[in-house]
Amino acid sequence: MSEKNREGKRTARERLAEERDKQKKSDKRRRVLVVGGAIVCVLALAGVIGVLAANSGGGKADTEAGPLTAPSGANGDDSLAIPVGKESAKSTLTVWEDFRCPACKSFEDGYRSTVHELTESGQLKVEYHLATLIDGNMRGSGSLRAANAAACAQDAGKFPAYHDVLFENQPAETDDAYAQNSKLIELAGKVDGLTTAPFKKCVEDGTHDSWVAKSHQAFQGGGFSGTPTVLLNGKNIYQDQSMTPAKLKQLVQQADKA
Repeated sequence: MSEKNREGKRTARERLAEERDKQKKSDKRRRVLVVGGAIVCVLALAGVIGVLAANSGGGKADTEAGPLTAPSGANGDDSLAIPVGKESAKSTLTVWEDFRCPACKSFEDGYRSTVHELTESGQLKVEYHLATLIDGNMRGSGSLRAANAAACAQDAGKFPAYHDVLFENQPAETDDAYAQNSKLIELAGKVDGLTTAPFKKCVEDGTHDSWVAKSHQAFQGGGFSGTPTVLLNGKNIYQDQSMTPAKLKQLVQQADKA
């Protein structure tokens, strides 16, 4: 074989080796980029999960940061119930409500006059428990702010009237108007003697925020399906499609005579 041919073959082998070496380096760079990109994606995903977790639990830390102050006269487990009516009444209506909840407004609109009649006659006492379900579902803080304001009204001995005002003036579920303390104080003007300096301070300071948060935790721990949840002497009655204000009155009167 001539020297020229040997030199040509050697040059070809060298070129092939160089190409293989370049390919190896290219493959290595590609692997580094893929691994690096995967790490970036994992970190980005972790960041997104962190943001979602923070948003889902955002209000919880804030409301539990302060001291837990139950409203005046609250009773029941951990003082989480606001009682209305005479303690001597034979029947107890336990109501879990959210002031932003449209279904709760429907219940109140339908049963308000009957409940008032039965409590005023001494046949029924009501234990109101406040939840913040809509804040979690729709976002916002109107459920919390309204519940705190209602607890402030309880301090002033005006809970029943203010409770009714909040449901009678309930904004649309998607309208978080009750997140504004000024709106809650404005509505307090519909209740005689409620717009006092202590009430305004209680609303603006969020005095009962931690108590409301604990009440909502109790709601979640109770295994209830939603608001309103209405129990008569421990039995869930509002899920009964045949329940009416007249039937509620009949049940309470029967218990009162027993």
